[in-house]
Amino acid sequence: MFVYFVSFLSIIHVSNGLSSPLTTFTTYQHSVELQSTVADLWWTVNETNQTIFFELHVNTTGWIALGISPAGGMTGADIGVGWVDQSGKVTFQDRYAYTFALPVRDNTTVDWFATQGREQNGWTAIQFHRLLDTCDYMDVAIKSGTNTLIFAYGLVDPSAATSNDITYHETRRGSYTLSLRSYDDPPPESKFAGMNYFDFQTKNYSIPLAATTYLCTVYKAPAIYTTKQHVIAQKIVLNSTNPAIVHHLLMYECDPTTQFNDSNLPNDLCENLLNKLSKCLANIATGWAVGGDFMSEFPPEAGYPVGGNFSIKYYVLQIHYSNSIGCTNCVDNSGIRFYVTDQLRPNDIGYLTFGTDTSSTSLTIPPGVQSFAVDSYCPMNASLLFPTSGITVLTAFPHAHLQGVSIWTKLIRNKTVVEYLFDAEVFDFNYQFINQLPQRIQLYPGDEFATRCMYNTMNKNITTFGGESTTNEMCLHMFTYYPRVNNLYGCITVLSPTSWANFLKMNSTYNSTAVEQIAANITWTTNLRTQWQNFYNNASRVTVYGTSGNMSRIFLPKIPYYADLAQENCTVQKYDSPISGACIGNLIIWQILLISIVFVLFSNKNHH
Repeated sequence: MFVYFVSFLSIIHVSNGLSSPLTTFTTYQHSVELQSTVADLWWTVNETNQTIFFELHVNTTGWIALGISPAGGMTGADIGVGWVDQSGKVTFQDRYAYTFALPVRDNTTVDWFATQGREQNGWTAIQFHRLLDTCDYMDVAIKSGTNTLIFAYGLVDPSAATSNDITYHETRRGSYTLSLRSYDDPPPESKFAGMNYFDFQTKNYSIPLAATTYLCTVYKAPAIYTTKQHVIAQKIVLNSTNPAIVHHLLMYECDPTTQFNDSNLPNDLCENLLNKLSKCLANIATGWAVGGDFMSEFPPEAGYPVGGNFSIKYYVLQIHYSNSIGCTNCVDNSGIRFYVTDQLRPNDIGYLTFGTDTSSTSLTIPPGVQSFAVDSYCPMNASLLFPTSGITVLTAFPHAHLQGVSIWTKLIRNKTVVEYLFDAEVFDFNYQFINQLPQRIQLYPGDEFATRCMYNTMNKNITTFGGESTTNEMCLHMFTYYPRVNNLYGCITVLSPTSWANFLKMNSTYNSTAVEQIAANITWTTNLRTQWQNFYNNASRVTVYGTSGNMSRIFLPKIPYYADLAQENCTVQKYDSPISGACIGNLIIWQILLISIVFVLFSNKNHH
């Protein structure tokens, strides 16, 4: 039951329309169409009370179910199952899936609660809620970052004929991945119909057979905008023979001093343009990565400046193609569409990136490690460039590759962590969202920032290095804010050459190639992996901040000390009865065996 699959719609999130003919019981912060004409979901998160409220509509008069999956499948999923009988009575159950079998009733605590429901026009609608973290081992905590939902439904309500239990859903199931606690609802494209727009878009680019290709194309601000305009929304245009090959798009702003031949703007592999784009490829502006929504909109008080007397005249669109499937004759016309207005808003949008340099100097990660931490630090020297009135942070975009499992950035004042700027507790390479901060955060001169990327390399037996390929790693945390600070785009950290040379006992001149050669040929042991993590924890670093052509550097003997947030422990009662840990373990084993036997018998019955 609830057999896991990912539909094409759930991968690219192209639709934010809703199918249900029923009105909701109340208004909600967010909504998505889980499956066209079949299932819609609304939800609101109350961070103060640590509670999430759902309303699920499904095109059936039978039972309906929504689950939180820990790893994208049914195993270990925490599931709420409900139905509305002919009398209008709502029944709702807290269930848990040990495996691909009938989810069992939660025998610890009941943590899913329905408030109301109804059947109408062939649809079932139920409103329900639960705590974000129930501290129940038969529940899945709804963490900040990426969450995977599974859903299913039956055609009839449980009855005596079905032993008062839900029936097998067959193909009536699906999944949907999003950020429940920080979802940035994409606006409908129709909202901007009739508005002026311009595109930075490739033209019939033949995607190479190489597994990794980075294409860089220079664009000039449209000449028709003789006065400054504001971009208020953007659309990612994936127009490709095979859209799945487009891994991410990044737009960079070239330094105002940059000059190009406007009749022959550079367009080539990025590696062939490094000299020409030396003042362009450090200033990250907007972007998109695999799994993210295509439409995004800025708040009414801010817009992205372009044209007129705005200092940035040239932009670079970098597209990463990951052609691991070896697609031949694949052609791409992808890019970004910007919707603009001459009705300027009070503030200009800016972009700020934390994290590490994308090279082996910053990222050399041993294989076979459950959790490997890479820390970076941005000292107050960078934030002194903020206006005295501060800046307002709107969104967060964490970015890593296949081994990344979590990314966070903490705001530090007076050597004490005030709060997370954003905490992507769960990072999923295939679903990289722009996260709307639950509450906007003010930053001021003197603030400092600590960023950590966590990696899991248990599936690898070779060393992972920083780099541009999907099989390499990155550690970037990008934020949108206003008002714009023109001389600060990023605050990036690298491990110092001296630390590497001392750690690896390198007698020859230090370089990143030598680090890779040594690390690639190491026979990794548990002790050596521990030493490697200790090295990362204590190595001296260099933090680089500013803008292309005007970077400042600060040497850090080690990550500075700061008083961290108090560790949160679950305070919710985990179990209704005083069962010992050993008894609980034995109980789980017996339940798994029992469920497996029942599932086999049930399957045999369906096949005969």
